[in-house]
Amino acid sequence: QLQLVESGGGLVQPGGSLRLSCEASEGTLETRNIAWFRQAPGKEREEISCMTGFGGAPSYADSVKGRFTISRDNAKNTVYLQMNNLKPEDTAVYYCAAAQSITFNRGRLYCADFGSWGQGTHVTVSS
Repeated sequence: QLQLVESGGGLVQPGGSLRLSCEASEGTLETRNIAWFRQAPGKEREEISCMTGFGGAPSYADSVKGRFTISRDNAKNTVYLQMNNLKPEDTAVYYCAAAQSITFNRGRLYCADFGSWGQGTHVTVSS
């Protein structure tokens, strides 16, 4: 069973940057489809990025496109989410998850059929 651990959250001012990490404490992330989700207070959890295990172009939600970048370091068994130009509306708990499959909806790639989730890391964007 893949065990995922997120880290890197914290308090940052608007316009600032954070890099979140999703590390596998057991199992390997190489060749896995990995998604980043976030859940803001009072809102549903939303998938903001998906990276396939076979190296295709990752996808992003419109709300983060151009500001967030997902990447993978197989040597460190870690997937990252680089978040730049952060806004107060990015405040949320961020989760990574390993997906069994991918799907497409309205031309956008999504990860699907999630088997493993991390515990989440809090991101607060505030001045």
